[in-house]
Amino acid sequence: MAETFNKKEREKKREQRKKEKQSKKENRKEHASSGGWESMMAYVDENGLLQDTPPDPSAKKKINAKSIEIGIPRREKEEFDPVLRGFINYFDSAKGYGFIKTEDDENFFVHQNNVSGIAEKGKKVRFEKEKSAKGWVAIKVVIE
Repeated sequence: MAETFNKKEREKKREQRKKEKQSKKENRKEHASSGGWESMMAYVDENGLLQDTPPDPSAKKKINAKSIEIGIPRREKEEFDPVLRGFINYFDSAKGYGFIKTEDDENFFVHQNNVSGIAEKGKKVRFEKEKSAKGWVAIKVVIE
């Protein structure tokens, strides 16, 4: 079989790349720094920075592994007073519902069934809050 011009050119280029690769390899070997693996090692110091030298073993700090908390820290129990204070901001006695406003400017829906006593606008109340399908509602409302 006769070799074509393109085939000869491809083989020449392949041989040339092979020679270049070999010369680069020899060049790296000649100019390589001595030390082997030690020259490639990197160490992390206590601040998380990379260093060329190993850390000083006498400067190590002893750490108690049991004192390390991984995850969310434990919550300390807080005393929670479920009783809120406020006043009746609006109440419609014909429909049997209204709204209570707290000192923090929060509004809570209140129904006549959850009020002990007669509910009227402006009266001070104590109550507890409960989550309903439509939001927070006032329950166990006591008129003061």
